[in-house]
Amino acid sequence: MAGLLACPECGSGMDSRDRTLRCGHGHSFDIAKQGYVSLLTGASTKMTGDTAAMLDARAAFQVGGHFAPIADAVAEAVAADDSSGPVLDDDAVLEIGAGTGYYLAAALDAVPALGIALDVAKPAARRCARAHPRAASVLADAWRGLPVRDGALRRVLSVFAPRNPSEVARALTADGRFVVATPTSRHLGELIGPLGMVTVDPDKDRRLTEAMSGHFAATDRALVEYSMKLTRTDIRDVVAMGPSAHHSTPHLNALPDTVEVTASVQIATYQPHP
Repeated sequence: MAGLLACPECGSGMDSRDRTLRCGHGHSFDIAKQGYVSLLTGASTKMTGDTAAMLDARAAFQVGGHFAPIADAVAEAVAADDSSGPVLDDDAVLEIGAGTGYYLAAALDAVPALGIALDVAKPAARRCARAHPRAASVLADAWRGLPVRDGALRRVLSVFAPRNPSEVARALTADGRFVVATPTSRHLGELIGPLGMVTVDPDKDRRLTEAMSGHFAATDRALVEYSMKLTRTDIRDVVAMGPSAHHSTPHLNALPDTVEVTASVQIATYQPHP
């Protein structure tokens, strides 16, 4: 796994020894006792990522299986056209903004590869270190650059997370695959009004297309849309796990005991331009 990573200080390759990653120029990064390695360097990042409370709520909601169809579709997109075989040290799936590692774990169950869970938040890095036996956890800011070698990855994944298209294009092989999952305007629509949740920008799809077009060509798109029966506890977790956690919401007691809520996600697969 270390052979896929690049030193955030100088960009050279790194080796792993005695719970430390070290590059040829002497820069070293210790693997924390919680199992992740921090490759954040320089001034403090402006990206804060998710809090521990947000991740706890997300994990509880994911354990309930409500987003399992999305995870299955993401894994299917990551595994498309791949045959089973032995796990190779130079084959990895990297997830940007991995959060709990839920989607990366689903992808690793579908492909014989190693995993790299990358997130800018320490609580996420700690949690991702336990997400899957084949996954390594890296604390890093994707907007400063992905700490991986040029052309080192065959698959990169981004689910409900910001992305850095130019860096992903640099890190992917020529035939690599970038799988991006984004919510549509119908996602959780039944809750947005009653609870004052943050809405999905209706222009999101166009902006994503523009951002990706300079580096990638879309090769496949799939809409995953279905109805979920959510209890008040489930809804409390939904509110607490996303950007709406930072905004006040009405009391959930005003809602029925269960609510039919739409899950609606677009999953797009991209390949780098030749």
